[in-house]
Amino acid sequence: MSYPIEISETLKPLIEAMHKGLYYNSSDEELMKVQTLCLERLYAFNATKPNEPKLREQRLRELLAEMGENCYVEPPLHANWGCHTHFGNNVYANFNLTLTDDTHIYIDDNVMIAPNVVLATATHPLDPEGRKLFLQKNAPIHICKNVWIGAGVIVLPGVTIGENTTIGAGSLVTKDIPPNVLAYGSPCRVVRPLTEADKAWRENVYGI
Repeated sequence: MSYPIEISETLKPLIEAMHKGLYYNSSDEELMKVQTLCLERLYAFNATKPNEPKLREQRLRELLAEMGENCYVEPPLHANWGCHTHFGNNVYANFNLTLTDDTHIYIDDNVMIAPNVVLATATHPLDPEGRKLFLQKNAPIHICKNVWIGAGVIVLPGVTIGENTTIGAGSLVTKDIPPNVLAYGSPCRVVRPLTEADKAWRENVYGI
């Protein structure tokens, strides 16, 4: 993680709670000051022009916890922090990716993300008294290698999506999805495994 400023000793227990799945006060004043500085980085990224690819890449690297090679995110990008999100190599995300990254989001190599996808690590108490206190807890999300996430998908806290899997458009992913499958629906479920028939495209592509 790369926060814009050094985290004070008083704030460290709150940061630890964010990443340990414990309830914490998400409206803590000092915490919100750090988050605001992260959002300044996000604003700077979204303000880049299409003809400024190097600047766009630089600002994305400044925003994220880590980023591999050949990554591209189409603005606008929305994030709670940015510095809790980890990109591998060759990550592509289309318009309006929303990262509710109050704890870690891991997006591995060769992941493709369609427009209007939400990756949400945060949750609040069902008891309204807890919500009045701005209590929140988080669970990490892991998108493994070679995953394709279709348009409008929502991935909920604590979910892992296995390697090579495709999640169909409009799905609500509430639990782990295994590798090498096609899955879709609300809630998202495995429809079938990937098969040799899914490789038929290779015979019909110009230039390959």
